[in-house]
Amino acid sequence: MEYLYWPRGLRKRWLLQHKERMLLSGPAPTPAFCERQARMTIRSRREVVTFKHPFRIRGIDRLLPAGAYEVVTDEETIEGLSFEAFRRVATMIKVPVEGSRGLAMEVVSIGSVDLADAQGIDASASDA
Repeated sequence: MEYLYWPRGLRKRWLLQHKERMLLSGPAPTPAFCERQARMTIRSRREVVTFKHPFRIRGIDRLLPAGAYEVVTDEETIEGLSFEAFRRVATMIKVPVEGSRGLAMEVVSIGSVDLADAQGIDASASDA
């Protein structure tokens, strides 16, 4: 019971150091978790998509002019397979800011299915 007579600041410091030691000496993460974290990678693919007609994409509330648009797709690896495979996690398109006459651009997150639908509609409109 010697520590009861310690000066107040010294006792607090001892308790904090003891708590830090307990936190730092906790169980280490499992190797499988560390490996999974270390191997998780995200890649970005960039492509230019051209629309021949003005078009709409769900998520953008205005008609976009015909032209070439940069599309960025982020994908992460799928773990646990015997081959390398990726899962799409985000699709973004670079569009002109409304009212900027193409001088300023913004990046908008869209669905990959919505982009494919817009491309299909554009392709079928050119056939007519």
